[in-house]
Amino acid sequence: MSFKKKALSGIFWSSIQTFGTQCVSFVISIILARLLLPEEFGLIAMITVFMGIGNTLLNAGLGESLIRTKDPTEEDYSTVFFFNLIGSVIVYAIIYFSAPWIANFYKQPLLIDIVRWYSIVIVINAFSMIQVTRLTKQVDFKTQMKVSLPATILAGILGVFLASEGFGVWSLVYMAIFRSVLDMLFLFYNTKWLPSLVFHVEKFKYHFSFGYKLTFSGLLDIVFNNAYHVIIGKYYQPAILGFYDRANKLKNLPVQTLTTVISRVTYPIFAEFKDDNIRLKNAYQKVIQMLVFIIAPLLLILSVLAEPLFSFLFTDKWLAAVPYFQIICWSGILYPVYAFNLNILKIKGRTDLFLKLEIIKKVLFTSVLLFSVKFGIFGLLYGGVCFSLLAFYVNTYYTGKFINYKPFEQIIDIVPIVFLAFISAVTVYFSDILLVSYFSKDILRLLVGSLVGAFTFLALSYLLKIKPFFVLSQILKNNDSSNQTVSPPDR
Repeated sequence: MSFKKKALSGIFWSSIQTFGTQCVSFVISIILARLLLPEEFGLIAMITVFMGIGNTLLNAGLGESLIRTKDPTEEDYSTVFFFNLIGSVIVYAIIYFSAPWIANFYKQPLLIDIVRWYSIVIVINAFSMIQVTRLTKQVDFKTQMKVSLPATILAGILGVFLASEGFGVWSLVYMAIFRSVLDMLFLFYNTKWLPSLVFHVEKFKYHFSFGYKLTFSGLLDIVFNNAYHVIIGKYYQPAILGFYDRANKLKNLPVQTLTTVISRVTYPIFAEFKDDNIRLKNAYQKVIQMLVFIIAPLLLILSVLAEPLFSFLFTDKWLAAVPYFQIICWSGILYPVYAFNLNILKIKGRTDLFLKLEIIKKVLFTSVLLFSVKFGIFGLLYGGVCFSLLAFYVNTYYTGKFINYKPFEQIIDIVPIVFLAFISAVTVYFSDILLVSYFSKDILRLLVGSLVGAFTFLALSYLLKIKPFFVLSQILKNNDSSNQTVSPPDR
């Protein structure tokens, strides 16, 4: 299969899998948000950092090492499998015995049992990590879709049923465990892969030497990305954390989903021409512009329509999350940019620099956090936006050196897109003010505002000849037969 067909096939099935799973999860979360209280979601959010640490230690970056390794053997896969399995049991034991300390830190005794039950998914996930890695390396996202989508639907049905029966926060716990079990069973059934009884020390050293730096980077990332959850959970009521967590997840739905889809497909493919810097730069430039072209207008328009959006989806009891959402949407715009810049370091095998940048960012983050925390929760949120700007520069520094795609050049590529997205959001704001004077229904405000924003953004993009607009037009028209690039019209 050619590079182009392989990439398009991977993007198609990865999109079906990721967007399908996320859409189902989103619908389920809407139903659960109507059945459960914000503080019950806040309790689960309190343990997010510990689950993240556990899953990061479980992977240890070895999965990504397998993906970038040319023609890994059965010994490679089996060695990593048994390391993950043994490691998951050790991590679970640590979390299990740390549960009283975690509960005491948040002053929530119920967290003892929640932590001990919820963290079982770490061990369950260890059984299926290699299967996912093998499928990803093969760019086989069709099989992954056949696994994740049914598992999400069935687990969601269980969660909704338990919530309607009054299980409260435990409906979220049991849903997560059931989802992991289904993922594991479906993966074993669809891949037919079982590990061989072998553990090769040299193979382990090879993959660990690449992966351990990513693990430390991942741990730093998990701890600092969830610092807001820890601080808000420690010093505010669980309901406040529930509001923040709901706003953050709604922001992450389009941002991380789209970035994950493209990243999962491009990482193994781009790794094939990791030594061709010109080709690598051209590919990343197009990907980054396209991601910002989709994400920037979506986030800014949704931030303007946040009030009817939260009211319509989650009911009025979640309206306190609206200002949180409106602020953090700005930090989401740059996420795909610095995420893809870090991918270049991984493709180049420079996990040492990856770790170095993570340490630098965490020092900056701590400084911003210590300064902004004294201004309350809104100070924390605005501090997060400021940090996203700092992280952008840090992450793009080495990209400029490796593939000659300097930070300023990346800014030039995305600023016009963000500016048009801002103009579109302003247009939506004034049209919504006019509409609300005649109609108060949330659904009408959402429909009209979305149409106004999308039309404004696309029309301006066409008139000002924004490149991603024409690239996207080509993709939608499926103009593969001519194998030509759609060019902006002449003035």
